[in-house]
Amino acid sequence: CHLDAAEFAPDRAAVVERARAAGVAPMLVPAVSAATFADTIAIAREFDCLLALGIHPLYLPDCLETSLALLREAIEREKPCAVGEIGLDFFVSDLDPARQTELLVAQLQLAREFDLPVLLHLRRAQDAVLKALKQTGVTRGIAHAFNGSRQQAEGFIRQGFKLGFGGAMTWPRALNLQRLAADLPLEAIVLETDSPDMPPAWRAGQRNEPAELARIAQVLAGLRGITVEEVAAATSANARAVLGL
Repeated sequence: CHLDAAEFAPDRAAVVERARAAGVAPMLVPAVSAATFADTIAIAREFDCLLALGIHPLYLPDCLETSLALLREAIEREKPCAVGEIGLDFFVSDLDPARQTELLVAQLQLAREFDLPVLLHLRRAQDAVLKALKQTGVTRGIAHAFNGSRQQAEGFIRQGFKLGFGGAMTWPRALNLQRLAADLPLEAIVLETDSPDMPPAWRAGQRNEPAELARIAQVLAGLRGITVEEVAAATSANARAVLGL
């Protein structure tokens, strides 16, 4: 969850309290830009959240020659639990794929160097991200907001990754996502909100919140025909394992 997002500025403490009341803890806050590392770090500390540091592909235009050096310094200093949010976004047409890939590979190499998992953004870029993982030898992380094919899902699982499912899975037309969530091995699935983005169906057009994870877990339980307690236990264990907690 992006607790550092501007959308949470008016009531961030209340958002965190609602999440904890719903049983959502600890929360993982990933950075998206070197320019906001300080804010992300401060908020993760203030609310006792897990921290990930990385440069998101959508922030490529803001990425300076010094950005990767700043990322390295921040990783050394803050000891985050993951490198992220990083990846590729081939949905946005004016982001150069070659520069995106260069940035991704550099950050994957940092993850290898510091022995950290990665949190991956892979919108319309599943195969290209998987290729980069294989090239760099990164074998631990989460494929965030997974929305690929069964074959692509199995490729990420073979690479050692968990697949993140969240609000998108709750929409009635998300039949492919629902099939994947129902049929993939439970040990390969983690839950997420990506709040304030990607609201579930019952919050259409509204700000998403980390507290919604509890109801998202209920949806996954219904799809799989198991109890929400089983979903909570398994996905929490999966998240802890991939993050080395």
